[in-house]
Amino acid sequence: MEDILTVSNLTMHFENKDLFDDLSFSLPEGSMTALLGANGTGKTTMVNILLGMQTPTNGSVKFAKGAKVGYVPQFRNIDEDYPLSIRSFIELNAPFFKRRSKHIRRHINHILKDTNLTKIQNTRMGEASGGQKQRAYLAQALLDHPDIIILDEATASLDPMAKEELMTLIQHLNHKHKMTVFFVTHDIPLAKKYMKNYLLLKNKSVQFGKIEDLQEEAIG
Repeated sequence: MEDILTVSNLTMHFENKDLFDDLSFSLPEGSMTALLGANGTGKTTMVNILLGMQTPTNGSVKFAKGAKVGYVPQFRNIDEDYPLSIRSFIELNAPFFKRRSKHIRRHINHILKDTNLTKIQNTRMGEASGGQKQRAYLAQALLDHPDIIILDEATASLDPMAKEELMTLIQHLNHKHKMTVFFVTHDIPLAKKYMKNYLLLKNKSVQFGKIEDLQEEAIG
């Protein structure tokens, strides 16, 4: 199995703080990995580096040739009077001049079905529940056919049922489409239920292994 992501000798120093030093790890294609660590260990910075939003002090990040990255953020509240429907919100990630093409419409229909949003596609985003909004963000991320999806605390602030629903969808995408999953979270029970591997940021270094072997006390 080839690696979809290879991180080599990654170092991030700020003016008055060293977040991590000389980290190296890789994610195999089709893997499901949780990124764990206490607050302040660099999880958000790691995601920003992977997305090209921050430049590390040293080291490299290399995705497999042609790999596309999808991103689902932490739950963001949307005003009740937000006018766009769920379908129109998803369409925002499609090029404007292609949104009415038959190919794009079929693709969006397929994504709506995969994310269990077909029946409520005309509901305004402002009226949707937290779980429905997060599935709409997931649907947006899927529009570009990603090979790896980064969930950045995407289940935080959701109720237990919405968390399970979102993660069941993620698991389905992994099983059906072999999509690689990188799940940033503080929710250890949820990670243990749905992920296979873990990366733990601690003491400026990284530990990795099978998530079934993770001892929760090792995180603090």
